[in-house]
Amino acid sequence: MTPTTETMVGIGGAAESTDMVLNIGPQHPSTHGVLRLRLVLDGERIQHAEPVIGYMHRGAEKLFEARDYRQIIMLANRHDWLSAFSNELGVVLAVERMLGMEVPERAVWMRTLLAELNRVLNHLMFLGSYPLELGGITPIFYAFTEREELQHVMEEISGGRMHYMFNRVGGLKEDLPAGWTSRARASVAALRSRLGVYDDLVLGNEIFRGRTRGVGALAPETVHAYGVSGPIARASGVDFDLRRDEPYLAYGELQDTLKVVTRQEGDCLARFECLLEQTHNSLDLADACLDRLAELPPGPINQRLPKVLKAPEGHTYAWTENPLGINGYYLVSKGEKTPYRLKLRSASFNNIQALTELLPGTLVADMVAILGSLFFVVGDIDK
Repeated sequence: MTPTTETMVGIGGAAESTDMVLNIGPQHPSTHGVLRLRLVLDGERIQHAEPVIGYMHRGAEKLFEARDYRQIIMLANRHDWLSAFSNELGVVLAVERMLGMEVPERAVWMRTLLAELNRVLNHLMFLGSYPLELGGITPIFYAFTEREELQHVMEEISGGRMHYMFNRVGGLKEDLPAGWTSRARASVAALRSRLGVYDDLVLGNEIFRGRTRGVGALAPETVHAYGVSGPIARASGVDFDLRRDEPYLAYGELQDTLKVVTRQEGDCLARFECLLEQTHNSLDLADACLDRLAELPPGPINQRLPKVLKAPEGHTYAWTENPLGINGYYLVSKGEKTPYRLKLRSASFNNIQALTELLPGTLVADMVAILGSLFFVVGDIDK
């Protein structure tokens, strides 16, 4: 067997006995942010893949230790910029658990509603951007149109379009504006009526199916080994969803509406199908929350807090089913007004590590299809 050497190549080819090392990024537009992939190629086939992370790291976990329990919500808000409300939620649930605090019922149902609307906003971005990465430009225009429908609703209630800052320890910032639930219900209905466009434009497109079916199959064993979660894990047949398996907020009362979407194939197409079907279910959950809110009598939306909020000494772990997967916060308190330690377990960090198993053996032409189907946000990786 001819001995091989490894050569860094910029432009052009290499000798037959030489492997090419190719850097994708860290500015490549297909990577959802500043991610670098170091690929070792044998011709057109990937032999080895290494995700190189850290280009966006902002030290949020360390900054948590220098902010009080009201201020850390702003820091947690931003790591997955498409799931801001859900990010906030994990922090306040951890602090409330440390305080032994009971949240008013209206706040519980409102949080559940807004978490599902935020899930739809997250999924719509990927439902539009993934076909774009494969050369289909039209779906992204539909996705942004539908996102605007919900963004208006979220902006009206919170004042923010991306970073809502609407959660508070003990509940929510304030009560609903007059007539807001009617407008939210109309937006959900309008969005549901137009979601079929993805079945026609994307899933019904033979080129899209040809680029994704059987490509980048992720085995359940790899899912467990790397801690992959969310729609990506469920597309590989791993039937796990915290909303059903360890209910929080009002999900315990929504089990009849909640549907955990799974597939067995584990390929790029299965991951897209899971995302789309889960979007339909989130709209159903939002309707169920709106129905329940209509039945609740007027009441408080939050708890009164002391001027200086201190969590008792101890530790706790709060995890939630974020749009991209499991999001967890490990909170350690020494009884001060700031956390002693707040460790973040983000979904994208684990999910992206599976690339080391997914990419080897595949063609370079399929790399973007596989990468895009992992539905990650780089800020969620680097934290």
